Amino acid sequence: MDKLKMHSPDLSQENIAKLRDLFPGCVTETRNETTGHVRLQVDFDQLRQELSDHVVDGPQERYRLEWPGKREALALVNAPIARTLRPSRGESVNFDDTKNLFIEGDNLDALKLLQENYLGGIKMIYIDPPYNTGNDFIYEDNFSQTSIEYLEKSNQHDSYGNRLVANTSVNGRFHSDWLTLMYPRLRIARNLLSEDGAIFINIDDSELGNLKKICDEIFGESNFIANVAWKHTQQSKNDERYFARVYNSLLIYRKSDALLKFRFPRTEEDNKNYSNQDNDPKGRWRAGDVRSPNYRKTLCFDIVTPSGKKIPPPENGWRWSEETVREKIKSGEIVFNSDETKIVRKIYLQNQEGRTPENLWDGDAAGTSRQANAELKELFDGTATFDTPKPTALIKRIAQLFYNEDNYIALDFFAGSGTTAAALMQLNAEDGGSRKAIVVQIPEPCGEGSDALKAGYKTIADIAKERIRRAGKKIIEGKCHEGWNRDVGFRVLKVDTSNMQDVYYRPDQIGQKDLLHAVDNIKPGRSAEDLLFQVLVDWGVDLTLPIRHETVRGKTVFFVDKNALIACFESGVTEELVKELAGREPLRVVFRDNGFVSDAVKINVDQIFRQLSPGTDVKAI
Repeated sequence: MDKLKMHSPDLSQENIAKLRDLFPGCVTETRNETTGHVRLQVDFDQLRQELSDHVVDGPQERYRLEWPGKREALALVNAPIARTLRPSRGESVNFDDTKNLFIEGDNLDALKLLQENYLGGIKMIYIDPPYNTGNDFIYEDNFSQTSIEYLEKSNQHDSYGNRLVANTSVNGRFHSDWLTLMYPRLRIARNLLSEDGAIFINIDDSELGNLKKICDEIFGESNFIANVAWKHTQQSKNDERYFARVYNSLLIYRKSDALLKFRFPRTEEDNKNYSNQDNDPKGRWRAGDVRSPNYRKTLCFDIVTPSGKKIPPPENGWRWSEETVREKIKSGEIVFNSDETKIVRKIYLQNQEGRTPENLWDGDAAGTSRQANAELKELFDGTATFDTPKPTALIKRIAQLFYNEDNYIALDFFAGSGTTAAALMQLNAEDGGSRKAIVVQIPEPCGEGSDALKAGYKTIADIAKERIRRAGKKIIEGKCHEGWNRDVGFRVLKVDTSNMQDVYYRPDQIGQKDLLHAVDNIKPGRSAEDLLFQVLVDWGVDLTLPIRHETVRGKTVFFVDKNALIACFESGVTEELVKELAGREPLRVVFRDNGFVSDAVKINVDQIFRQLSPGTDVKAI
């Protein structure tokens, strides 16, 4: 029995618990020297860093993982970037109508750009990051920069430069560099997750311990779900020094306790032990255990049958309390045999919400590395285009954990060969779901002399895009669920510098001579559709909404999701055009700042919309 507290609420602890929900890494545990009780305490140094866009000093002893570069990694999370996403219709499939996105570029930039559009909107995140084996590649974020230098670099550079470096084990920052790579990306990934969402991270033993620690800090230790052992090979190697490595880890964290459970869809194999020989009106059932696994004195009591007979308890007692047993007898879950000498617990099939997953996945259910390579080779006519793909069966198995949910957004920001997008398309085709994929891949160059380069693929991103195209075509040609929307398309968006001139962001660095080039605040070579997607990013609009354009009063006008957003970036916009667009009563409208035929028209725009469409949000770029 719980005791009364006999004191007023500990509001400080309650407030700290609330703060922990927002910033899990800023709350730690301390022991009261007088009472010896463990209490929650705010790590104010860490909180100051969380709320700052530059490195904050303030070392203090605490329980947490530290490494050289952690403060710089935190600064990277908060530092703004002046970048955008530029559409590439030619590389896309069904650009105007698809709900899937392929983003090409540095995933840290991509994640930052997606924050406004998909904040709290991603149900499932799966990533297969570099394992830090000493031979793989990692992103080079130049961790020695201050956040201001990082921001300036983001504004000035219009190419990726040498963003990839080999992180060899002789590097003095071998683990630190990997942690600094992962930390800011996982921090932003948490922001993108829905409250009932989860992240799944494939990793091997090289960084498993470190990954677990930073995930405990970012997502909260209480939100750790499981470390699933995925047996990725059916054949062990005999040349290993100590142990043959036949499994990788799949680390799983939820965003919050709003995610209650995982379940797999039930199969006939799962249901084979259910029958209905007694013609129970509730349908098929199987017998369940009635014994307690552990001895408890309170569970040791006689059960009285309807005729008054007593059934003594088993050695450890019954599974439930006496009151619960009476309720189960009344509901019919517990019944007696004909002579009332035994009790039977009925577990009905109709009450089973899927099948509880186990934390060991073998190749029969989740696929193997060999199968993954075979899948890719088959799509590319026998060419080995990628070294370490993941099997589609693994991603499908993860996606099915969200039992009875098949309409959500999944994100993979280490897309590799594009397995996640292909697997979700395949699963949708099988069960009629409408899961949507957002995948991100940096254009890492294919290795010199590689089969992929010989086949004409310059970057890993090129391989992934082609893989998704081919997989989609193959899926459409096969047997598909009649209720499926047949979406095997994807919009290609590329991370690039802002469409706006640098003076738009850093006027303090522009001299008088530069102002002659700043009459137009748009960079040369940027299209109207480039500007449209920057508006979508800045306004936080879904980047997969349907887009159409039409000519209105001689000008090209974009319509996003019918009238959710109307945009015209042409010059010479007249008052007549403004009135016609206002008459359509859009939710939002945007023009080019210097696009009006005269200053008078520009001044009158707000007044026109107040009169004809007062609910419209009017902006200019």
